[in-house]
Amino acid sequence: MVVLIPFIFGYILDLIFGDPSIIPHPIRGIGYLIKKTEGILRKNETELKIKGLYLLVIVTSISFLIPLFVINMFSRLNSIAAIVVETFIVFQILATKSLYKETNKVYKALKSGDIKEARKYLSYLVTRDCDNMKEEDIVRSTIETISENIVDGITAPIFFIALGGAPLGMFYKAANTLDSMVGYKNDKYIDFGFFSAKFDDILNYIPARVTSLIIVISTLLLNRDFKSAFKILIRDRRNHSSPNSGYAEAPVAGALGIQLGGEVSYFGVIHNKPTMGDNNRTPVIEDIKTTHKIMILSSIIFFILSLGVVSIWKI
Repeated sequence: MVVLIPFIFGYILDLIFGDPSIIPHPIRGIGYLIKKTEGILRKNETELKIKGLYLLVIVTSISFLIPLFVINMFSRLNSIAAIVVETFIVFQILATKSLYKETNKVYKALKSGDIKEARKYLSYLVTRDCDNMKEEDIVRSTIETISENIVDGITAPIFFIALGGAPLGMFYKAANTLDSMVGYKNDKYIDFGFFSAKFDDILNYIPARVTSLIIVISTLLLNRDFKSAFKILIRDRRNHSSPNSGYAEAPVAGALGIQLGGEVSYFGVIHNKPTMGDNNRTPVIEDIKTTHKIMILSSIIFFILSLGVVSIWKI
C-alpha cells in the first residue's frame, strides 16, 4: 500500500500544480548531466556510436540510482518521510498540467489574434521553424505536439512509475530526455545519439500502443468521432518517422477530422512528412482545446488503469 500513496498523490499534485517555476526541476539536472557527459565523451570525435552507448548507460543509471538512494535513505529514518519524498519525485516526473499550460499559451495567443506571440510560444515547444507559420500551421503543430507528448510526458512515465516507483519513472525520463537532446538523425548525432534514440523507442513501445486505444476511448466519452479515430489509428499509425508517435497522433487526427503531418520546415529545409488523417477540413483554433480534453481524459484513464494493475499486484 505504501507504493500506491506516492503514485496517487504525485499524480494529483501534477494535475493541480504542474511544474511550478519556483521549484528546480530534476529534468533540468538530467539535461545538465547529459551536456557535461557529452562534452567529456566527445573530446575527440572517434567511436561515437559506442560513446553514445556510454552516455546512455551513465545518464540513465545515475538518474535511477539517485532517487533510489534518497528514498531508501529516508525510509530508514522515517517511512512517512520516504513517502513524501517519493510523492514529490513522482509529481516532478509527470507532465499533464505543464503540457496543458505550455500549449494553452499558444491557444490564448491565437484567440487574441496575436500570431507573432503564438509563433513564439510554439517555438519553445518544437524544433521546426515557426517564424513564417500561418494560423493553420500553428494549430496543426500544436495538436501534433500535444498528441505526441501524451505518451512521452504522461502515459509512459505513469507506466514506468507503476512498474518500479519513482526511480524507474526517473530512469524513463532520463532516456526520454536523452532522445530529445541527442537522438537526432543529423551529422552531429546520427552515431552518437543512435542508442539513445533506439532505447527510447523500445521504452515507449508498449505505452504508445496502450495509449492509442485509450485515446480512442476518450474520443468516445467526449462524444467525438471515435469510429474515425479508430479507423485512422489502424490505417495511419505507421505514417511517422517515429515507430511510436503515430499511435497517439493518428487517432487524434481521426477524431478531429483533420490531417496531421505534411510539409514542415526544419532549420530552413522543407521536409514532406507522411500524413495522418483525412484532409476533410482546415484545422481551427478550437481543435487545440478539443485535443486538450482528449489529452487530460486519456491521462486520467491511463492512470486509473495503471492504479488498478498496481493494486492487483499488491493483493
